[in-house]
Amino acid sequence: MFNIIKEWIPEGSHVLDLGCGDGTVLANLKKELNVNGIGVDFEEKNIQLSLAKGLNVIEQDIDLGLENFENKSFDVVLMSESFQTLKKPEIALNEIIRIGNESIVSIPNFANLRCRIQLFITGKMPISSALPHDWHSTPNLHLCSLKDFEELCSKSDITIIEKKLIKSSGETTFLTRSFPNLFAEIAVYKIYKKS
Repeated sequence: MFNIIKEWIPEGSHVLDLGCGDGTVLANLKKELNVNGIGVDFEEKNIQLSLAKGLNVIEQDIDLGLENFENKSFDVVLMSESFQTLKKPEIALNEIIRIGNESIVSIPNFANLRCRIQLFITGKMPISSALPHDWHSTPNLHLCSLKDFEELCSKSDITIIEKKLIKSSGETTFLTRSFPNLFAEIAVYKIYKKS
C-alpha cells in the first residue's frame, strides 16, 4: 500500500499523517519524497516510536477534534487504515477534507468475499489479514464496505479522485478491479472537496 500512497504524494509536500502509528509511513515518505510531515497519534508508545524516527508528532485524539489545524494547511492529509477505528468517522472525514488540499484514506473492506464466507459458515465475526482482531479486542469500531464509504463521500460532497482496490498483500488483480466490493480487501482513496 505504501507504493500507492507514495505515487499520490508530490515530492516536497506538506503532509499530515493522522493515526500515524509508529511513524513508519511518514518516515519513509520523508526519506523517499522529502516531505515535510507531522504525525498525529494518541498512543504514547506510538509517539515515542515516531519521535525515535526523528519525526514531528503530536499526541492527540482525533475523535476529540482537529480544530488546531487550519483550513487547507496541508498539501495532503493521510489516514491509513485507521478511519474505521474512529468513534465519529463522518465528522473526521469532513475535518480531513477541510485541513488538506487533497487527502488519502485507506480502509479495510468488511464486505469482501472472504469475510462474507467466514461469517456465513462460522456464524462468527471474520478475521483476515486486513481485519486481524477478534471481535472483542478489535480497535475497529465502524467497519464498512467500499460501497458504504463511497456513499458517505457522496453524501458529504467529497469527490473521489482516484481509488486503488487491493488484496491485503498489496496486489491488484482482475477480480479486485472487476468486482471490488467482493474481492478487494483494502481500498485506498484519493479524495478532495471543492471549497
